[in-house]
Amino acid sequence: MLAVDYFVNLKTNFNRFGMRGRHGDASMYKRGSSKDYFDANEKDESSTWMPNGLGKDMGNPSWRRSLPHVLVATISSFLFGYHLGVVNETLDSISLDLGFSGSTMAEGLVVSICLGGAFVGCMFSGWIADGIGRRRAFQLCALPLIIGASMSAIAKNLWGMLLGRLFVGIGMGIGPPVAALYVAEVSPAYVRGAYGSSTQIATCLGILLALFVGLPAKETVGWWRICFWVSTIPAALLAVFMEFCAESPQWLFKRGRGAEAEVELEKLLGNLHVKHSVAEMSKSERGDEADSVRFSELLSARHFQVVFIGSTLFALQQLSGINAVFYFSSTVFKNAGVPSDSGNICVGIANIAGSIIATLLMDKLGRKVLLLGSFFGMGVAMALQATAAASFVSGSGALFLSLGGMLLFVLTFSLGAGPVPSLLLSEIFPSRIRAKAMAVCMGVHWVINFFVGLFFLRLLEQLGPQILYTIFGFFCFLAVIFVKRSVMETKGKTLQEIEVALLPPHYYLEEGNMKSKLENLS
Repeated sequence: MLAVDYFVNLKTNFNRFGMRGRHGDASMYKRGSSKDYFDANEKDESSTWMPNGLGKDMGNPSWRRSLPHVLVATISSFLFGYHLGVVNETLDSISLDLGFSGSTMAEGLVVSICLGGAFVGCMFSGWIADGIGRRRAFQLCALPLIIGASMSAIAKNLWGMLLGRLFVGIGMGIGPPVAALYVAEVSPAYVRGAYGSSTQIATCLGILLALFVGLPAKETVGWWRICFWVSTIPAALLAVFMEFCAESPQWLFKRGRGAEAEVELEKLLGNLHVKHSVAEMSKSERGDEADSVRFSELLSARHFQVVFIGSTLFALQQLSGINAVFYFSSTVFKNAGVPSDSGNICVGIANIAGSIIATLLMDKLGRKVLLLGSFFGMGVAMALQATAAASFVSGSGALFLSLGGMLLFVLTFSLGAGPVPSLLLSEIFPSRIRAKAMAVCMGVHWVINFFVGLFFLRLLEQLGPQILYTIFGFFCFLAVIFVKRSVMETKGKTLQEIEVALLPPHYYLEEGNMKSKLENLS
């Protein structure tokens, strides 16, 4: 409860400091109300952003400038979704051709080895993104995606398939955390929620394409090999197009390359907003950003609570059972007597429909509201699934509840629990630790994802659907309580405002004392 209580207090501090005084003077940290701040901000959006009034009447930067860069970055999310769904329709054909049909453990390994590779790639993603930059990290992640998909396509036995899936997993592990970082760092604050949700839409489109491409797999011998070859095309496009995209100004600035950061800011926001953005970054960048961040630093008192909240959000996301639905929906539909082709297409449509709605609502309702509604809806959907599996429900009633519960579950997941965690964490982590903290939290995501994928079919056989869906539903409702107590709202705020507001209160005292000492010395 220590971490939860800390964040309850942190939410109070978030409002108490009212995004703090904007002139950077330690004496300006007044405990004004955040409501007063935002009321004033609505009247004059930019006039107080800079001490000399340089930001006055600038308005918001055009969203069109950063959109092409965001769209290229979402190719990595598209590939992530495609490789999540590519084995859904093709798993039976793969197992028959490669000689492991009927082995649930081998089938689980084909799914889970990819997730194990993703964990490895994810844990290194933060160091890669900080070491060589966001753009080069995208290009690097495309390499194992191309190699692994090619190895899977030409596999002659189970071991060849597992090795290819392992390489694909490494690329999948690098891509999502870097995409979340990049999109948050190149997007204007007023559309950052919508742009952050675009990665979820891209993931849904990838899953949907994998389902459509995999439809002929049951009738056409060897079609599953085509499904893997198809994925090499967007991976190659990602590597090529990223060469023409802007580098993250945040990364350049903390590496001491201020002039290059200004050039990229002009590409992304326009010339009028460059000086204001540089001034904002200067408030949170404290001159120590080029130093390497040790893993132990993420567990220090200063950062542990934020990393804990991120890890818990991702853990609850996976324990809700969402990826068990994506990986094995064909099997579940088959057991319920529903044609898997039709069922999986409905799942894909529900997924993308919810993601589009989330994109429209993210910067209006905010992250927390969507998370609460999403997890609650998922809990209700799992209750429907568990009821459908009960012995007292008739055949037609069970079929209706099972299909309806699964579609409701996917729809409500895509409204919040899908897109929000990665967006929220890329916002609340301080710039110094952002890449590496994202890597750690995504690592938790992949570990749980791995075990859910590995043991879902076996648990379904041994426990039965009623008990298994009840367990998933419990975690959904547990997530509602956790979000209600621990998650703060970040919509409409710049990354620098969020970072300054979330600094521990003692940091203000240390910064103020240090500044006073420097003034006395001068």
